[in-house]
Amino acid sequence: MRIIGIDPGLVSTGYAVIDDHGREQSPVEGGVVRTKPSESLEKRLLVIYQDIKSVLEEFKPEVMAIEDLHARYQHGRTAILMGHARGVVCMAGAEAGIPVFHYAPTRVKNLTTGSGKADKEQVQRAVEARLGVEGAARNEHVADAFAIALCHAMMSSGVGLLTGGEKLKLAPGSA
Repeated sequence: MRIIGIDPGLVSTGYAVIDDHGREQSPVEGGVVRTKPSESLEKRLLVIYQDIKSVLEEFKPEVMAIEDLHARYQHGRTAILMGHARGVVCMAGAEAGIPVFHYAPTRVKNLTTGSGKADKEQVQRAVEARLGVEGAARNEHVADAFAIALCHAMMSSGVGLLTGGEKLKLAPGSA
């Protein structure tokens, strides 16, 4: 199964495509969509939407996994802006006809590193070790996107049961 993981952000949206072969996953592509803070919100959202749409068209993933909003933001405006970015990414997935699954950041970290409180470097090292490719997680946004895709692969195969979490019924939007 081909999975795209998305780490949504208004300035930098990381994406990563993996092929899931059951117990093993291999990286296909990873990158970052960048927007300019000096541009209007609607222009930035359009850039994210168009670039993610292009990645979906090129790599044809069967499923999308996206990071859910964090539980706590110090500023409500940050959560609202993140929600906009997530929204256009979800719209691109829906338009492409692929199911979209949402994962809490702590679940992603727990499944990929063994700790829901892992830092960025731990996530990068875990992703590179899991994929067997040094430098695959060269950027923190790409590393997070690979981690999100790997999280979905593990949840789909039932590995999520082994980390103390309950197995979730994998219906789009329910993870």
